Amino acid sequence: MTTRQTPTTPAPDGYGTVTPWIISRDSAKLLDFLAEAFAATELARMPNEDGKIGHAEVRIGDSVVMLFDGRPEWPDTPAFLRLYVEDGDAVFRRALAAGATEVTRMTELFWGDRVGRVRDPFGNVWWIQQRGAELTPEAMGERAARPDLIEAMQYMQSAEIVRSVS
Repeated sequence: MTTRQTPTTPAPDGYGTVTPWIISRDSAKLLDFLAEAFAATELARMPNEDGKIGHAEVRIGDSVVMLFDGRPEWPDTPAFLRLYVEDGDAVFRRALAAGATEVTRMTELFWGDRVGRVRDPFGNVWWIQQRGAELTPEAMGERAARPDLIEAMQYMQSAEIVRSVS
């Protein structure tokens, strides 16, 4: 007798095909930060025998982010994450209030989005993005030549993104 298997999707329900995974020195505190700064909902937390987090998951908007505690001998490897939100300025302020530091202020860029970057207390850099206008390639090209938007792009590109985590 043959068993008929139901076709499966590449990713489980509620997950995208790519899931960011953050390795942290203190995932419990990172979970607290994510909840406060980005309204993350904790989905799972599995501690190891030593009390460190072996696996955790949160949902931020419609995406899942996974995390776990690294080992002391592992180097710091911060994650870089893009977070699309409805109100970039409010989320940016909330992230700063939760303990993040400003990398770049919220800035309008030539493709129509407002973007600001923060570094969380664990060294991860979050691109907080708010969609602006849906622009044609021609409109983007025209905007890319505007002096104010050239200056905005130069500002964004001059920021120190990577630094060592203490």
